[in-house]
Amino acid sequence: MSTYPTIPLAQTVVRLCEAAGIERIVICAGSRNAPLTNGFVSLPFFKTYSIVDERAAAFFALGMAQQLQKPVALVCTSGSALLNFYPAVAEAYYSDLPLVILSADRMPHRIDIGDGQTIRQTGVFEPHLETTAVLKPDVIHATETLLENPMQTLLPPLATPKVVKEIQKEHQKHNEKEIVRVLETALQQSGPGHINLPLEEPLYDTTSEKIPLPGVKTDKAIPQIEESKLGPHSERWQRCAKKWVIVGVLSPHSIEQKWVEALCEDPSVVVFTETTSNLSHPNAIYSIDTLMAPLEQVDEKWRAALQPEILLTFGGMVVSKKIKAFLRKYRPQQHWHVDVKKAYNTYYCLTEHLKTTPQHFIKTLYSGQKKSVSDFQTFVRKPYTQFQGSGEEYLKKVDFSDLKVFELLAAKWPSGYPLQLANSSSIRYAQLFSWPSGTPVFCNRGTSGIDGSTATAVGAAQLSEKPTVLITGDLSFFYDINGLWNNYIPKNFKIILINNGGGGIFRILPGEKDSAKYDTYFETIHQRDARYVAKAFGCKYRKATSLGALKIKLPRFFKSNTAPQILEIQTPRKLNDTVLLDYFKTMASKSIFS
Repeated sequence: MSTYPTIPLAQTVVRLCEAAGIERIVICAGSRNAPLTNGFVSLPFFKTYSIVDERAAAFFALGMAQQLQKPVALVCTSGSALLNFYPAVAEAYYSDLPLVILSADRMPHRIDIGDGQTIRQTGVFEPHLETTAVLKPDVIHATETLLENPMQTLLPPLATPKVVKEIQKEHQKHNEKEIVRVLETALQQSGPGHINLPLEEPLYDTTSEKIPLPGVKTDKAIPQIEESKLGPHSERWQRCAKKWVIVGVLSPHSIEQKWVEALCEDPSVVVFTETTSNLSHPNAIYSIDTLMAPLEQVDEKWRAALQPEILLTFGGMVVSKKIKAFLRKYRPQQHWHVDVKKAYNTYYCLTEHLKTTPQHFIKTLYSGQKKSVSDFQTFVRKPYTQFQGSGEEYLKKVDFSDLKVFELLAAKWPSGYPLQLANSSSIRYAQLFSWPSGTPVFCNRGTSGIDGSTATAVGAAQLSEKPTVLITGDLSFFYDINGLWNNYIPKNFKIILINNGGGGIFRILPGEKDSAKYDTYFETIHQRDARYVAKAFGCKYRKATSLGALKIKLPRFFKSNTAPQILEIQTPRKLNDTVLLDYFKTMASKSIFS
């Protein structure tokens, strides 16, 4: 027999989560959240996970939401525990991922009176939420405790049972409405919502009696603009001879391949994709910086010749800083962003936000329409192809380095293995190479922080039958060690740790290098490796310090699935920046624009 919390508020939340179809619940240890924990764990509908570290738990939940594209709930106790969710909440907000945060709280009259773990929890995430709810405490639970407290204002001092029931009825009605609103918003808007629950002791009692509750709308309505209203856009698109399309972060299979082909085979269109776009076509420019970095060193008239008249964008955040800088200087006449929810003015020239899906919009543009007569795509792809060729020749001669490692990883990546990328160096190097078609690629690009990459990957791995592989840098890895502190790491989960002994990406940036100040406060040089971390968390460990060793160990690493694995690749700290900068200089030196 299923049991439910005796506290009405806790039972209401648990059962409405079930009604909303929120199946996966990540629970952080605590006492004040015991009613929620007991409620979720006792119902067979839910799949629950216990993770101690709240920051890691939140990113773990984010990884599951990333894969499911539907809400995952996070549960924590009162006090500072809640604040540790914030990095993942911000990431969910900017990545449009649905998280439902359920925080237990003390009763309102217990806040700011000097008790432990009684911080102000209402509104704590508000700038980075789709929605939030402030719930009213139950008065029918622990009524005597309430009446004995001179600080409380929920009940009159001499409240009769009838008065208590009337107030409880009002509170229950308010709470049901607010909880349903938050859950439906999380479902509809694909973003984080916060429900804060003031709970009074006793906390652990359960019952078989169910409170009558309303339903929750679980259908997700996707806005579609009528084709007739998009007619002017379609006509202008066909007339224009110079168009760019930039695709940011996009979930795999978001757009049917035939519509990708329609875009990429239009001679007037140049399609720029990134590794995280999860789109591929031979005509697409998949390595944006391979084009944009050498262009920074050619005559301005050639850069101006590449300026588009229309810029069409869809998907989430774009990694390449260079294409942002280019378009902020050489702005198109029109910038259309297609997204059902929001549009950022990334290039300082946004003219329209078209609230529909990319697939619907592209289909409207190309259903029965003739392609424009233009040689713009050929004009742009010609230097890109030449730059690529120069880069490939350079790579044949380059020493063992971060760049060389990523070239090998992209070439040897097993078919269909999901790729999780940490931020900073990892995501930027990954953009320079073509990964096998059909490789699902993910990265926390909402805030682009290094925190939580490991925990996110472990969470995502819960939903994958194939081995999930995280490529991470040393600072990201050591920062998020607690991402491995759980009992849910699949045996086929793998980490490729590229350890260059510090924040090597800072060596590429302008500024003083190799001074005590730089080494300590910017590059943050260290001598750590992952051997004992792997041992502590039950992972098999391999290490490669040369290209030859990596070529031998990589196939074994990919094939072994008997335990989680860490492959640490140690690269030369002072060589990586020179290799990368010379890579782009070599391309520019042989430019057709010279």
